Amino acid sequence: MLKAHDRNRPNSALRSFLRSEAAGGILLMGAAALAMIVANSPLYDAYHHVLHAETGPVLTEKLGPMTAHLWINDGLMAIFFLLVGLEIKREFMDGRLSTWNQRRLPFIAAACGMAVPAAIYLALVWGDAELTNGWAIPAATDIAFAIGVLALLGSRAPTSLKLFLTTVAIVDDMGAVAIIAVAYTASINTLALGIAAGILLTMYILGKSGVHRLWIYLILAAMLWYAVLLSGVHATIAGVLAATAIPIVKTPGAPDAADSPLHRLEHGITPWVAFLIVPLFGFANAGVPLDGIGLEQVFAPLPLGIAAGLFFGKQIAIFGSVWLAVKFGLASKLRGATWLQIYGVATLCGIGFTMSLFIGALAFPGNPLLIEEAKIGVLLGSLASAVTGYAILRLAKPCDTQEREEIAQSGEIDADGDVERMETR
Repeated sequence: MLKAHDRNRPNSALRSFLRSEAAGGILLMGAAALAMIVANSPLYDAYHHVLHAETGPVLTEKLGPMTAHLWINDGLMAIFFLLVGLEIKREFMDGRLSTWNQRRLPFIAAACGMAVPAAIYLALVWGDAELTNGWAIPAATDIAFAIGVLALLGSRAPTSLKLFLTTVAIVDDMGAVAIIAVAYTASINTLALGIAAGILLTMYILGKSGVHRLWIYLILAAMLWYAVLLSGVHATIAGVLAATAIPIVKTPGAPDAADSPLHRLEHGITPWVAFLIVPLFGFANAGVPLDGIGLEQVFAPLPLGIAAGLFFGKQIAIFGSVWLAVKFGLASKLRGATWLQIYGVATLCGIGFTMSLFIGALAFPGNPLLIEEAKIGVLLGSLASAVTGYAILRLAKPCDTQEREEIAQSGEIDADGDVERMETR
């Protein structure tokens, strides 16, 4: 619940983002739990039928007749990726990633946080060529789920930890988008790809020409989505590409501009993504029947590799890289946070969930058994990371400077829409 003086503070993309991600993350947890309950109840057949019944036209021969599951994963999730792209562009153009000094720590942490889990996964599935395609599954971090856990901690989670987690996850998302576009594209329709490039170029030209009417960009974005779908590249990549062409009005040292198309679109779609699209995706993809699943299935190479990559790989890589970066003078410690709190938030980065489930479906197309095994690994690794990270942060003593830093950072967000820095001077 916001305090009275919080309600009177200036709105900003950062405040809206953190507020909606926290509430949406809690809703996502509920959706995932509900999916597991339904999948292990007499309602499973109806659940599976509704998701996979043919409900729409054939948009591409590759996908075949559209189903509710396809509309969610290939259609609605493009809007999720549009929001991801808008967040990335905002941070690079007018946020915490706008200078190389600000980018250093999140990039180091995110790069290590993707490489180490992937290496652990490959080590555990070594020798099985069919499973190596899932190497990117444990490399992702779910911002909404992790921020939702932090929200449950209230004031025990310093602002700097929330900003560090979201910034690392945004850089992480950049890597995930690149992986989806490159590693999980089997064939290319060059004509459709050329049309997509032409649409994107048109959007860029309109932006450079000073056109700020959002409806024009949204129509072109829908056309771009269909062209990318036909090209063979996963259609959700269209969301990120469209976001790069949305004009932004930069306001360094001041709150977000009211006439900035990017900020307006981000504010407009954030509630829909947080409260509808991501929970719906979670409900449609997290339901795993546990009938016949014992320790042998849980400790099979695929789920074990994913769970170990998320739980051990993320926390070791992110905490280790931050500690080494501070030790060798490449970065400074996070403001108002202890090392134990930093370790706790590094553990929360092991919540892969949304992006990991998404990549899992792409990694093993046409193999529902492996997709189900991947889901088990994602759920186990994410749950272990969430519970452990929460426990660490709940028990960690606050930093001596936390209260002072919280007041300072709140004032910076009021003045500029963002904090001046995440690290100590």
